[in-house]
Order: sequence, then C-alpha cells, then structure tokens
Amino acid sequence: MIHKTAVIDKTAIIENDVIIGAYAVIGKDVTIKSGTTIGSNVYIEYAEIGRNCKIYNSASIGTPPQDLSYDNELSKVYVGDGTTAREFVTFNRGTKKTAKTVIGRNCYFMVSSHIAHDCRIGDNVIMANYSAVGGHVEIGDDAFISAHAGIHQFTKIGKGTMTSLGTTVTMDIIPYALCAGYRAALNGLNLVGMRRKEIAPEEIDAVKGAYRTLFMSKILLKDALAEIEQSASVCVREIVEFIKNSKRGIARPV
Repeated sequence: MIHKTAVIDKTAIIENDVIIGAYAVIGKDVTIKSGTTIGSNVYIEYAEIGRNCKIYNSASIGTPPQDLSYDNELSKVYVGDGTTAREFVTFNRGTKKTAKTVIGRNCYFMVSSHIAHDCRIGDNVIMANYSAVGGHVEIGDDAFISAHAGIHQFTKIGKGTMTSLGTTVTMDIIPYALCAGYRAALNGLNLVGMRRKEIAPEEIDAVKGAYRTLFMSKILLKDALAEIEQSASVCVREIVEFIKNSKRGIARPV
C-alpha cells in the first residue's frame, strides 16, 4: 500500500507488499524489497532496502555524504533484510573511495543514530539513540553501540563488542570486548553478550585467557600475540587476526 501523498520517482523499484506512508519521498535509483514498511515523511534516494525492513518516520537514507571531497559521484546505501531504522535515523551513501555504505541484516538503529559514508556495518548490530559513526568505520556482527557514543572515522569495532554510554572511540576495539570512558579504553569482556549468543563455555574461557595474556601479563603485544595465536579457539583466532589487521592501533585497558 502506497499512500496517495507519497512521491515516487519513476526509476524506483517497489516490490510487492511494501507499505509507504504519507508524504514519504522515494527518489532516484531506489529499490525497496517485499515486506518493508516505510513511514511518513521518510526520504530515500540511491539506496537498496532489503526485505522486511522497518523505516520509521522522518528517517533519511541514501543522502549525500558529509564529505567536502564529494562531487556527486554515483554511490548507494545497501540495507540488509530485517533491519529497523527508527525516527530521524540517517544513512549517508558512499564517496568515490568505495561508492557504497553497507548495513547488514537484522540491525536496529534507535532514534537519531547516524551512519556516515563508506561504512561497513555487520549483522545484528544495535546502535542506541544519538550515537554516530564517522566515515569508513567498520563494525562487526552483534556489536552494541550505546547512546551518545561517537566512533571516529576509519575505526574498526570488533564483533560482539559493547561500547558504553557517551564513549568516544578513536582506536580499534577488539572482538568481544567492553569499552568505556571519555576516550574509549577496554573495560573487560562482553561476557553477557557472548553467553546470549550461546558461545560455548570453553570458547569464553579461551577468550578470557587471551585477554589476560594480551593486557595483564605485562609482556609486549607482539609476544602476547605469538603466545595466543596457536590457540584452537575460533574466537581467540578472530581476536588475533583483528589485532594484526588493525591500522589505527587497538584500545587497551587503562
């Protein structure tokens, strides 16, 4: 059902069973897949919205990046199936560097949260009210970003992490960690999140041991990595690879 006041560009592809509310604007190069609901006053352009998504009133998706180098290059936002964007959420499309912003499946973005250009957001990510992610940020699956948190551009947030209220993240956050503080520092492991995801107890114990080796053993990071990288634990190997691939450097406990 499409409300009679909605404005739909002739290039838009609207699949069956899509609901579009009053005064919504669906602009150029938009695909909205079946089962998705678009609220009133939503603005969408240059975007592909997956199946069974819920976009609440006054959200803006696919709008130009807030990047001074942007010069109307063709780019898009891709939103995965089952994702929810609440009121006043904003997703900017990519710049010429990657040409796309990608948001995973079954994510939940609360009121006024923001995803900037060229980001890669994993599946099942939750961002609370007024949290904001700068350009080129990568967030792993199952991460939780608390309200008013700010993520610096080019930062990587590992899978299964939890970022605390009002935290400013300027360094990469290893998988399964908690981080908190005005400048984000590690604050232990997200054990509650790991258990909720039904990660095996032996995997959780292995991650605990790796965390102690990395940050509590008082040995050099390269030596700590050498010590834990032979672990049979899938989660520990994820942490090792994350650290090895970090370009900004990783946050550590205070």
